Amino acid sequence: MRVGFIGLGNVGSKLAGSLLRNDIPLIVRDLDQALAEPFLDGGAQWANSPAEMAEAADVIITCLPSPKACAEVMEAENGVIAGLKPGKIWIEMSTTDFQEVQRLGHKVAQAGADPADCPVSGGCHRAATGNIAILAGCERPVFEKILPLLTVLGRRVLHSGSLGSASKIKVMTNYLATANLVTLCEALVTAQQSNLDLATVYEAIRISSGNSFVHETESQVILNGSRDINFTMDLVLKDIGLFQSMADQAGVPLEISPQLIKIFEDGQARFGEREWSPNIIRRLEEACGAQVLAEGFPAQMHDDEPEEPGYEVVPPGKGNNAYEL
Repeated sequence: MRVGFIGLGNVGSKLAGSLLRNDIPLIVRDLDQALAEPFLDGGAQWANSPAEMAEAADVIITCLPSPKACAEVMEAENGVIAGLKPGKIWIEMSTTDFQEVQRLGHKVAQAGADPADCPVSGGCHRAATGNIAILAGCERPVFEKILPLLTVLGRRVLHSGSLGSASKIKVMTNYLATANLVTLCEALVTAQQSNLDLATVYEAIRISSGNSFVHETESQVILNGSRDINFTMDLVLKDIGLFQSMADQAGVPLEISPQLIKIFEDGQARFGEREWSPNIIRRLEEACGAQVLAEGFPAQMHDDEPEEPGYEVVPPGKGNNAYEL
């Protein structure tokens, strides 16, 4: 497959890097052409427009910061849809609104191409090594066509159902991660104010029932002081806002979600929309006159697992995979 990749930001650059590293023929594009230079130096080609890319590639991947940005790339006069024809596949890897991906997917299908939404989860450090998890929403025959490509981009690949299902699940997982981040901030500030050793507290949480993926990653950069997890407050608000909208449409009267939105709206107003999301802890640090820091923690997360071929994850009752407690 010849792959076109649009959007070389924090996540997109890592995903596109996995394609290049594994010798997948690659065409790239970003509004900031400087972001493409490392890929062009590595043998990728440049597309002068999304339509030109769609004409040249078998699969077109978009990984963009917002539903609006994706719509512009897809529907512009020289957008992706203008260059599509039967046999091509569009993969949306952004975290986006499921209704928007379905709307664009309908237009892709009208052009004779196949749509899929394939958001990723697990952090930029795992995207960089090809070990990230991928959710895939599309028809099963489309999934089977793109699975060899998805197993290059990621480690664990789950077919979530029809188009839009992956986007629904992804904003749900980001909501859960956000809730976990806020509670970890509360726990760490409370530990500091209670004169506990924070390195010991980190390890106690890690080996206990309070452990989580968020703790093992974001708590480390919090304690280091860098707070650099390659994810910003505006993106948190986008994602938890999408989850709230999904719940509103389903008629679910959420209680914690609105509070999380208020917390991050306040954090964004205080510290800026491009502030790293773990710095939401500063709200509590400032309220307590505290600094939550400890020695021995990294400034950024790095994936220590070797890159391995990906595989499909099958839910219980749908295959041979067994889930054990």
